[in-house]
Order: sequence, then C-alpha cells, then structure tokens
Amino acid sequence: MCRLLGVVSTEPITVEGAVGAHVLKDFVALTKVHGDGWGVAAGDGDHPRVHVSADSAIDDPDFAAIMRDWRSNGTLVHLRWATSGLAVQPENSHPFLADGLAMAHNGSIKPTDALDALLEPDLAGTLGGTTDSERYFAVIRAYRRRAPDLASAVRAAVARLRTPYPDASLNALILGEGQLIAVHANAHSRLSVEDVAEITAADLPTEHLEDYFGLRWARTGSGALVIGSTGFGDLDWQPLPPESVTAISLRDLTMTTLPVMAD
Repeated sequence: MCRLLGVVSTEPITVEGAVGAHVLKDFVALTKVHGDGWGVAAGDGDHPRVHVSADSAIDDPDFAAIMRDWRSNGTLVHLRWATSGLAVQPENSHPFLADGLAMAHNGSIKPTDALDALLEPDLAGTLGGTTDSERYFAVIRAYRRRAPDLASAVRAAVARLRTPYPDASLNALILGEGQLIAVHANAHSRLSVEDVAEITAADLPTEHLEDYFGLRWARTGSGALVIGSTGFGDLDWQPLPPESVTAISLRDLTMTTLPVMAD
C-alpha cells in the first residue's frame, strides 16, 4: 500500500512549487507508516526519468532535493508501505519504468496467480522485483500493444483484472505519452485490523481510516492540477469518480474520464 501524488502543469514546475511547502510537509509526514521506500517519475512527454529508493523519504536528502529541484510538466510521487511478505528493496520501489511509461500503484493484488497468467512471456522476463504492482504494470503494457491509446489500454487492463480481483485496489498513476493517467478503482478494499492499528498508533489523520483508498484532484494557486491520495493537504480536493480512469493532458490539463467497465 502507499500514498500517491501526481502533478500536471502546462509549464515545468517542481512538486514543492506546485503544491506548496506546507502540503508537501503533510505528505512527507505520512512516512510514519509509509516509510518503506519512495520514488519519483517526471517528464514532459515520453520517456520519463525515474528515481527510486528503499529508504524513508523523510530521512533521504535526495527526496527533498528532487521535490525542490526537478521541474517538469508531469510528475508522480510514491511513498511505499510494503505489503507483508514483499521485501523493502529498490527493485520493489515504485514507480516502475518500461516502454516509455512510469507507473505507481496503491493496493494489494492477491493471490498473484491470475496476474501471472496474464503476463506475456517477454514482459514477464522484464520484471525486476517481486511485487504484484510490477506485474499489474506488465498487464497494462501488454494491453498498450493492442489499444489505440494509453487511456484505453489502462481501462482495458483494469477491467480485465476486476473479474478475478473484485475487491482489490487497482489505484494507480501512470505517466507517459504526454499525459498522466489516474486509476481510481478500489472497489471494496479495506484496511486490515493490523493496518488500522498501525495507522492509529502513528497518529495519522482519521481520513486514512475513513477512506484510505480514495483518490482526489485539485487545482492549486500555481495553476497546476494535482492528484492525491487521502490524508494530507488542505487543497480544495474533489473526488475522482469511482471505478474510473482519468487521463490528464500535460499540454493543456484537459481531463478525460472513462468508466472502468465501459463497453
């Protein structure tokens, strides 16, 4: 599980410049439990650059430097809370990068048998870590080979996974091809009793307990459009439609939303 933050702007901007230092501070405070690694992807169109770490963002000077210095039209940030049994190592840190796309996931897809069955052999051979999230990304990449555009590929992949995984959170951000794609598809996902206890002990906002898997969007004073998980920031957040895929253009911030189960 994790926290997601995406920024889209018509002019290159840093994450700190887009959301403000106080919102970024709220986001980093979530490392109280989401401290099992972090990663950033940024780009102005195709082939985003990615930096990942297995360290906690709050203790890693590289995180602060990237938030302050990397300027881009599109950025996604991931704070990891490792699923039980999955190693804390750079290979398992999001976002994953392949085929000119970067992807970060918030959820758990178990068991992975159905995921593995959907992997095309050549894509299975490219996996660098052991996470269900990287497998999910490989399924999206497979659908991209046949779909007319990235949003359609993501929607088709999410719809295909919804049948074998009716309760899984498939929330994700995908950056590439001149857009940021936000998947808000968390179905009936709920935190476990152990997860709730850890959040409560860490004194994180109650919003984590009420709507942990929610994704929302806001426009900032800088003119940027921001996608964020629940539990941080005082922006004028609006919920994304449930079970949806939203494409945001890096060129003009146009938002196009598709229902996951569209015909």
